[in-house]
Amino acid sequence: MTATAPETKQSAGSWRGVAAEDQDELSEKVSVLLRARSRRLLGDLLAPHRKKIALLVAIIVVSNAAGLSIPFLVAIGINEGIPPITNGDGPRVLLTVVGVIVGAAVTQAITRQAFLRLAGTIGQSVLLELRRRVFDHFQRLSLSFHENYTSGRVISRLTSDIESIAELLQSGFDALVKAVFTMVGTAVLLLIMDVHLGLVALVPIPVLLVFTRWFRQQSTIVYRRTRETVALVIVHFVESMTGIRAVQAFRRQPRNQEIFEQLNDDYREANARSMQLGATFMTGIKLIGNFTIGAVLLYGGHLAIQGEVEVGTLAGFLLYLRQFYEPMQEVSQFYNTLQSAGAALEKLSGVLEEEPGVPEPREPAALPGGRARGQVRFDDVRFAYVEEMPILPRLDLTIPAGQSVALVGATGAGKTTLAKLISRFYDPTGGRVLLDGVDLRDLDEPTLRQAVVMVTQENFLFSGTVADNIRFGRPDATDRQVREAAKAIGAHEFISALPDGYDTEVGKRGGRMSAGQRQLVAFARAFLADPAVLILDEATSSLDVPSERLVQRALRTILADRTALIIAHRLSTVEIADRVLVMERGRIVEDGPPAQLIAASGRFAGLHRAWLESLS
Repeated sequence: MTATAPETKQSAGSWRGVAAEDQDELSEKVSVLLRARSRRLLGDLLAPHRKKIALLVAIIVVSNAAGLSIPFLVAIGINEGIPPITNGDGPRVLLTVVGVIVGAAVTQAITRQAFLRLAGTIGQSVLLELRRRVFDHFQRLSLSFHENYTSGRVISRLTSDIESIAELLQSGFDALVKAVFTMVGTAVLLLIMDVHLGLVALVPIPVLLVFTRWFRQQSTIVYRRTRETVALVIVHFVESMTGIRAVQAFRRQPRNQEIFEQLNDDYREANARSMQLGATFMTGIKLIGNFTIGAVLLYGGHLAIQGEVEVGTLAGFLLYLRQFYEPMQEVSQFYNTLQSAGAALEKLSGVLEEEPGVPEPREPAALPGGRARGQVRFDDVRFAYVEEMPILPRLDLTIPAGQSVALVGATGAGKTTLAKLISRFYDPTGGRVLLDGVDLRDLDEPTLRQAVVMVTQENFLFSGTVADNIRFGRPDATDRQVREAAKAIGAHEFISALPDGYDTEVGKRGGRMSAGQRQLVAFARAFLADPAVLILDEATSSLDVPSERLVQRALRTILADRTALIIAHRLSTVEIADRVLVMERGRIVEDGPPAQLIAASGRFAGLHRAWLESLS
């Protein structure tokens, strides 16, 4: 299974033989596709909030109109409210203008508060839905995806990437809307107040547009690099902490620290570059704004002296120019947020558009009789993790319902692959795997997971109590059913001896329990789930001898009237099977009851003799 575009990195060799201009063209096409995909995701998330967004726009219009009116009112107040002494209407006009200014300020404050509250509500709803989608989709993606997609990247998607989008929704959108309305409204009002002064004030606009375009292009590159470097930092940190036992056992700390410092330094440099870029843009905007104010003051002062422009109009112009350039400085911060959120959206949209390697059937088929009996059949099955390296060349195998089958063979013979195909963690590249005559690809996931359960060597225990972990596959199971499952596999005694019995917290990954105890809890979990097909993949390898003997007795109860596939190197586990399959390079080379194969002096007989010798 191949990773999606934003998660892959082009190797140097993949560009060989490609002209530089072709590389640029291809890179631009990829960027266009990624931006389009990000816009689709954002549009889809915002779609349910159309009415609220329309109301938000109306509030923005009122708020900005109130704010933009104040310099205009100041101009009127100076021109009409501070007249020559012979005009007796001056004080009344001035008081009226001041009253209107107060009203505009109150209106702006009220609408501003309404905007922030409504925008916050919409933003949090969008983030809630995005987190829900990402978590749900990660759970539905197939095992092959998770084997190629590191846990650090998963955490990065759910933390730093969503936080970047949250920042955009909470503050970036506000800055953009305010900047756009202020600049457009101010430009119009400047021309209305005085065309000549307005044209002088707007002369720098082409320079601003070119400068802004340059900043946008550079920030796209810089902030994508920032997202990539922070993801690498998280990946290395998570992997190091997850494998901390191996790190400490092999004294890997110094090397890991070197790698982390390099990744951290790359992240620092990426952030430093983004801050330098923002500082350049903000400084440039401020410089252009101050030159413009100086030019307007010089030209406007000349016109005022000549009597061609009123002093109040000139004062209003200067206030508007200050309003015009202040949001331009905020645009740099908005671009920081926008580019960071854009890069995050690219990655999240890539994950959300990732198709499961084992897709759900469009029209699920029903099992005969409505419940699985447990017959498993491999019909000319071919499979390869890598196309050039087939694991199962061609496999035909039938396991009758209720039969216990043990798989033995050297590492890499294909035993675990067989188990993964029955569990439908992967689909065969050729042929069919059938359960009771129905292709697994035609069964919906709830039906399949209810029918087939796998217990592995290192079963994962989740944070919570022992009882919570046993009822993991059946959340509705009663306390009595949980205890009966534990008794059936011989785990009740050790669980009852725990400080809080079945209510004992197992700790992170079951760290408060021994390996054998964790495995017994996993057996109880599988027994309670009551599947028609039970797969044990090296499930007793971590048990000590007393625990193994206990489990051996319990297994006879668990496997009764149930189809079982047992993968084991310990032949004590194999002895309870009805049938043994010896695998070699993806093929079955021996097939029969354990006693019969031992008597035949073949491969299994040799393995059995070697096992007996190891015990002596």
